[in-house]
Amino acid sequence: MANAQRSRRELLEQFVAQKPSDAFARYGLALECVKLGDDSAAAGHFHKLLESNPDYSAGYFQFGQLLSRLGRLDEARKLLSDGIVVAQKAGDMHARDEMQAALTMLR
Repeated sequence: MANAQRSRRELLEQFVAQKPSDAFARYGLALECVKLGDDSAAAGHFHKLLESNPDYSAGYFQFGQLLSRLGRLDEARKLLSDGIVVAQKAGDMHARDEMQAALTMLR
């Protein structure tokens, strides 16, 4: 299983290297890093994702969850608050509601 996970990460890293601003590939790589326990790399990929794709609402939720788990609560609150605005503008009420619930749990 470790080999399959490592190769999945390597494949995603290749996609991101070829198309650094591809939101779906960057998001997938960030989630894979979370799954593998590489929180530092995951945070870096989430940051780059939102920097180049500020309307990618799922990134706010997952990055907020990661920051919360790492005890970076102020950053998590800010990110989730920003994500709620992005999701609202996009009409993505499911994402908005998920982030609102996560934010409420952090207060």
